[in-house]
Amino acid sequence: MKILLSTLNSKYIHTNLAIRILYSLNHTKHQGLDWHEFNIKEDLNEIAQRCSAYHVVAFSCYIWNITPTLEVCKRIKEKNPDCIILLGGPEVSYENDDVISKSFVDYIIAEEGEIAFSEFLNHFPNVEAVPNLVRKNNEGKIVKNKLAPQFDLTHLLDKMLYQFDNPEDLKNKVLYIETSRGCPYKCEFCLASLDNVVRRFPIESIKTTLLYLMKHGKVIKFLDRTFNMKRDFTLDIFQFIIDNHRPGNVFQFEITADILHPDIIKFIQEKAPKNLFRFEIGIQTTNQKANLEVSRKQNFDKTTSIIKQIEDKVELHLDLIVGMAYDYWEDTKRSFEDVFKLFAPELQLGFLKFLKGTPVRDKYNQHGFKFDPNPPYQIIESNYLSKEELEKIVELEHALEIYWNSKKATNTLKYITKQYSIFDFLVGLGHYFGTQKPFHHYSLTDVFDIIKTYAERYYPNDTVLHQLIAIDYYLHYKVKPKMLYLNEVTIQEKTKLITQLKLNHHKYRYIILPVQFNFYEFMNNGNIVASNEPLVIQYNGETKAEAIFVS
Repeated sequence: MKILLSTLNSKYIHTNLAIRILYSLNHTKHQGLDWHEFNIKEDLNEIAQRCSAYHVVAFSCYIWNITPTLEVCKRIKEKNPDCIILLGGPEVSYENDDVISKSFVDYIIAEEGEIAFSEFLNHFPNVEAVPNLVRKNNEGKIVKNKLAPQFDLTHLLDKMLYQFDNPEDLKNKVLYIETSRGCPYKCEFCLASLDNVVRRFPIESIKTTLLYLMKHGKVIKFLDRTFNMKRDFTLDIFQFIIDNHRPGNVFQFEITADILHPDIIKFIQEKAPKNLFRFEIGIQTTNQKANLEVSRKQNFDKTTSIIKQIEDKVELHLDLIVGMAYDYWEDTKRSFEDVFKLFAPELQLGFLKFLKGTPVRDKYNQHGFKFDPNPPYQIIESNYLSKEELEKIVELEHALEIYWNSKKATNTLKYITKQYSIFDFLVGLGHYFGTQKPFHHYSLTDVFDIIKTYAERYYPNDTVLHQLIAIDYYLHYKVKPKMLYLNEVTIQEKTKLITQLKLNHHKYRYIILPVQFNFYEFMNNGNIVASNEPLVIQYNGETKAEAIFVS
């Protein structure tokens, strides 16, 4: 019997750990077992054609791929009605009656899949005793088999989950690794809150896998919900990475900042190479009433303090969630501004999602929540934010991605944060951008044209703001770009300055701008100090331009 383990990743660079685990555990016992990853941008008919050659196709399902996955399943059945469709993963583990009721879905494995999938392979087509299995009986009635015991993670001790990949392919992929399952916290918007028993993988397996990923990969992402739960374990893994990593390796962790142990902070400050570690920190909201309503605890002052202690060594990715109960417009604005002022390289502004199985989905009526019934089940409105307000924040999120997270206008937005409301500015900029260009189709020149026009229209007298937009434009390129937004000093003055400053004009190209403030004082301290000293920008053709200190 030919069986395919598969999934539709959201991007080509992503990898799916679940199907690798299931393949690793079962391929020697079932010779017909195969695995392959697709992505949601591929032609669905071609995916279905390839899958239809198998007797059983098992898909790993998530909110980002469930819609195209179901469409593929439908087309597989059209091409091969005898093909058995088996679904698993978080998106079909809860409230799955509507999915199993579909004529083209035969079985679902709910929750953990290791034991259930092995039992399915061992006993198919006699599946009555397969644990965690959701199915239809001969009368079409939905039947849910008994639950499986928790999988013993020591069974993965000798498994190298990426050994079946072409090593050459791994260097261009995001590679995932688990060191634990479960989460000690009970945040009601998160599926991890349903499994409060934290289990750890064997340390030998973790280190063996890490060595392999360091050798063949680049970006390695830990899937643990709170990596820093245990001080000694965290320090051990951090030291192991520092001792064994290779040039170009980056390691990403989900960290709960306000419980980061002082010894871990000291270790990072003293031993961690700059930007080897990338910490994803879920702040979600600074409104304590909103936090408590979803059973979440957080000390934002402590989180801020710890971020400040590690920001010079660790690349930071901060998360906020818009739409939680008791977060009105002003609360959302306050949270955004409090967190933006930390100037993390990346700030993700997500919107509350009502995932199947989560407590927040069960309690939606209490707060007047309305959400999209289709994946990703995103909030539409509530007692606290109207539909129109949420639409404005969606526009803000687009502007945040374009101008901050994509590093198009970082100096400009830091200035706005000091002088005005960054929330109001991005709300307005996001709305204006949407009137000029689609958010999914624009050029680099469009990006700067739009913010420059927006600033001239709504901040006409702020010369520093206008000059910073021009500076961000010129600093964004590797080679000298077209002169826009702010002209250079005269050619005579430029020639004189190049000679005086002994600039290597044979090796580099330069733009010299007449600005009215000290850019270096702004960069270093965030202060605007009047100055007529020109700004020199140097281009080497290989990396982004840099400002040259000339005094």
